[in-house]
Amino acid sequence: MAETPHISLIVPVKDEEEAIAGFVARVGGVLDGLRGADGGALPWEILFVDDGSQDATLAVIMAANARDRRIVGISLSRNFGKEAALSAGLDTVRGQAVVPIDVDLQDPPEVIGAMLDQWRQGYEVVYGVRRNRMTDSLPKRLTADLYYRAHNWLSEDKIPEHAGDFRLLDRKVVDVIRAMPERNRFMKGLFAWGGFRQTAVEYDRAERAIGTTKFNYIKLWKLAIDGLTSASTVPLRVWSYMGAVIAVVALAYAAYLIGRTILYGVDVAGYASMMVAVLFLGGVQLLSLGVLGEYVGRILIEAKGRPIYVIRERIGIEKTDCEAVGG
Repeated sequence: MAETPHISLIVPVKDEEEAIAGFVARVGGVLDGLRGADGGALPWEILFVDDGSQDATLAVIMAANARDRRIVGISLSRNFGKEAALSAGLDTVRGQAVVPIDVDLQDPPEVIGAMLDQWRQGYEVVYGVRRNRMTDSLPKRLTADLYYRAHNWLSEDKIPEHAGDFRLLDRKVVDVIRAMPERNRFMKGLFAWGGFRQTAVEYDRAERAIGTTKFNYIKLWKLAIDGLTSASTVPLRVWSYMGAVIAVVALAYAAYLIGRTILYGVDVAGYASMMVAVLFLGGVQLLSLGVLGEYVGRILIEAKGRPIYVIRERIGIEKTDCEAVGG
């Protein structure tokens, strides 16, 4: 095994056999150029987390490890999702500074040097913030902006706008996140909840050159729901308040109908308005039950207590006590 690294990169991958070689070549050069306070080279490692790939991703990782022992990997038993893969990476890496980064190189690895500079100044979390989102489509820009605003309005754990998982985490932060036992893991929310001294480094995000993104709108929607329900109970309280308002309005309307009947007799008209009211209240009830169901479903998952992930194979790295949570 290579020497204990000073900086560790976590790279979740799924069906990325074509992207790994280019990533290793570019990122390895960047990491080799980093220097410590004494001017010496910094020991580093790149940990690939194979999240249930169906192509030759695992074989490519093994070949990279055979050429360079600083490149290691773990292979999960199936596709658990990016949040679980990141958790597996955090449980496995050994560096004092840890950087999650995507293999598509849209987040430029050259920014890691600026992150290290901020880390040496005492910041425990240095997150990358995109200067703009012009490489995204208009619908994605609008939905992303709406999501960040909605999340930060509803949740007490504010997440930095237009900041992804690309960030530097001090070992202290990594240990705190690893100690969080929940199975529904929205990593941006966990990073925010942990606190510590945080600062940002701006960068321009490039377009993806190799392969295609594995995040479609359905997965992004699920991630957004996970983020809101894991960080806030405001959606539940909203329906309590709305129910109270509707009940007050209904009581007032009932009082009006009773008074009108007493004064003017029975009126059989009003079928249409009655149906509108019934359908509206039925829709509100179903919607509120859906919100409640989202929370109850997550309680069920937490109650099962299953591991967040299962490791099937390790490449160039031995099992450590760090993997007790998930492996």
